[in-house]
Amino acid sequence: MALQELRVNKLRTFLSLFGITIGIFCIIGVLATINSLEGKIQADIQSFGSNTIYIDKWEYTGGAEYPWWKFVNRPSPKYEEVNLIKERSTLSKYVCYFNSITTNIKYQDDQLSNVNIYGVTEDFDNIQTIEIAYGRYLNQTDFERALPFGVIGYTNAELLFGKPEKALGKQVIFDGKAIVIAGVIKKQGQSIIDGFEYDRCLILPYRSFAGIYDVNSRNTQPFLMVNGFEDISTIALIDELRGVMRQIRRLSPRMDDNFALNDVNNFSQSISGFFGQVNAGGWAIAGISLLVGAFGVANIMFVTVRERTSQIGLKKAIGAKSRTILTEFLLESAFLCIIGGLLGLLLVWGVTAVLSTVSPFPITISADIISLAFSICILLGILAGIIPASIAARMNPVVAIRSK
Repeated sequence: MALQELRVNKLRTFLSLFGITIGIFCIIGVLATINSLEGKIQADIQSFGSNTIYIDKWEYTGGAEYPWWKFVNRPSPKYEEVNLIKERSTLSKYVCYFNSITTNIKYQDDQLSNVNIYGVTEDFDNIQTIEIAYGRYLNQTDFERALPFGVIGYTNAELLFGKPEKALGKQVIFDGKAIVIAGVIKKQGQSIIDGFEYDRCLILPYRSFAGIYDVNSRNTQPFLMVNGFEDISTIALIDELRGVMRQIRRLSPRMDDNFALNDVNNFSQSISGFFGQVNAGGWAIAGISLLVGAFGVANIMFVTVRERTSQIGLKKAIGAKSRTILTEFLLESAFLCIIGGLLGLLLVWGVTAVLSTVSPFPITISADIISLAFSICILLGILAGIIPASIAARMNPVVAIRSK
């Protein structure tokens, strides 16, 4: 009957269902986009290392009122502090020194600008997930003897050598130093947050990095990474590291900390809270569209009940119960809403397919979102059709049969 109603009154039904279509489009579109974006950002945050504390002179809070003047004169983390932390900390599993600078690198006549040069110590790949596509990662001998080997990012290898695998064994030159490519990092993809740009980096052993650059220069960005044991909370790790760092820096009880302990998990929680607010806004917008659509479906059902009044009277006269009539119209109302939801879903699929080709992250529609959307359609159909269905169920069969 619902399909017959669509065929007979195509324009009227379409206009009435358009509100449902737009509402479902908004719900699925907003939830899919926000969930995909949040998943990408959370994955980027996790790339910093799980259960990891970053020791820096800067606090990673940001904001309009960021008190940079409190941190700018703090001493930068030192390479020597790595072994001191390892000796004094019982909760730390891995400790790594990291420093970076941006420069240009050359291979023969080709040059790349703004390449991130990372100088790291041995535990870096234990804290970070470094997957090698070709060749090998830095080994213990490279670190101990400061050998001129490095690991290059996938995009850099493509731009310099055409094919990434051709980078192995080649020498690149930067700031008067020649480095042999030992490995190529697996392609990571674009990062939304300002993290490690592995696709556009060159990773060196710390001693090789320190032989080229002044690690205490303002042009470099040093910090320490401390990874705790799996069963240790970041709160306990921070408490211990604060005491250890104050001992290393020889700070008296009355002196403030001259370092910052940044917990990556705080970023993840902040992101979740932010996207929760964005989702609430999306629900508010979609709710208005769905309310309009519900009135449209209710209008269809009122008209349908009036057009079928004589049929209703005939059905009741031959024994149809009121609950049967009620169920019939509620099912029809819910079916109409599902059709509107399907149109909205098809519209979202088309839009997300286009956006995924240009956005820095793929937009996916999960099964949970689709199930939620159709549950909303069914509930909305029942609510929109309950009054017309109740009117039909209460009709007097004699009076209904006489109507035209």
